[in-house]
Amino acid sequence: VQMATKTAAKKKAATGAKASGSEIPKDVLLDLHRRMVRIRHLEENLGKIASEGRVPGFLHLYVGEEAVAAGGCAALTDDDQITSTHRGHGHLIAKGGDFNRMMAEFMGKATGYCKGKGGSMHVSDLDLNMLGANGIVGGGVPIAVGAGFANKYRGNDTVSVAFFGDGTTNIGAFHEAANMAAALTLPVLFVCENNEYAEYTPRERTMAIKDVAERAAAYGMPGAVVDGMDALAVHDATRRALETIRAGEGPAFLECKTYRYYNHHGIQTLGMKYRSDDEVEEWRRRDAIAALERAMIAGEVATEADIEAARAAVQAEVDEAIEFAESSPLPPPDELLDNVYTETSR
Repeated sequence: VQMATKTAAKKKAATGAKASGSEIPKDVLLDLHRRMVRIRHLEENLGKIASEGRVPGFLHLYVGEEAVAAGGCAALTDDDQITSTHRGHGHLIAKGGDFNRMMAEFMGKATGYCKGKGGSMHVSDLDLNMLGANGIVGGGVPIAVGAGFANKYRGNDTVSVAFFGDGTTNIGAFHEAANMAAALTLPVLFVCENNEYAEYTPRERTMAIKDVAERAAAYGMPGAVVDGMDALAVHDATRRALETIRAGEGPAFLECKTYRYYNHHGIQTLGMKYRSDDEVEEWRRRDAIAALERAMIAGEVATEADIEAARAAVQAEVDEAIEFAESSPLPPPDELLDNVYTETSR
């Protein structure tokens, strides 16, 4: 009996928690946790230094939505492509983005991903197949569909993933892109991060349906609603959707119901009170990172000390990135127009 108990305990420790009735490997749990913690720590610190005037321009934080980027990107291959939004830091981090280059870009420094000229809303890393954040609402969706067209033309096994908010589904470019992807059976995954607000306007005031995923049927693609505050659920749903897409069945649509903890931009409300404290607190009680950590401890995947050590290691990365960015030079004046406009031949 003792031997059987020990064997069961070892198996539990190796697999960890359960999601959708299946065992989740320990390495997957640790990977999801690391991706989410990296997003949370960079964003929290970024919000703080931005409030101190150390980051120019607007800053749209991803805090609260970490499970979507982490769960989704963890299911992708290195070759799979993603496009992002004005709230795009989390997606790049989840795809493996470098803290130093990201922070330098946010601060407008020459060592940044876009040499300091893209800033928060246009950060990208083509080497990681992160095709760019986009300051235009819905702007990344046609890019992902274009990449999907190229992938199908080349006959490779690559899937392009478009991350976007609920408000994007009210934009004309989204409808055109979704229709094209379905009509041409393109390998594209549409991931809607429904955080219930388009800037300051609640979703129910901009659409008559409750679930954005209902719109997928109009294009002839499958749609599913996922708990966007559960990284395991997002990971599982993404993995299953990718299987059908890679099998040549065309695009799929996932609606991840999530929530941003902070204002539309920055960490201060700036006097614009459009959500109740009770509403925000209710969502915070469902925090994806805290929930995963509880599952990891309960499943003997990690101890509280392990989790604290992991958080400390990530914070050290963030501190180093801030120091790197602050000590980096600004772009030289004679390069003001370099890499800004597309050159054309006459």
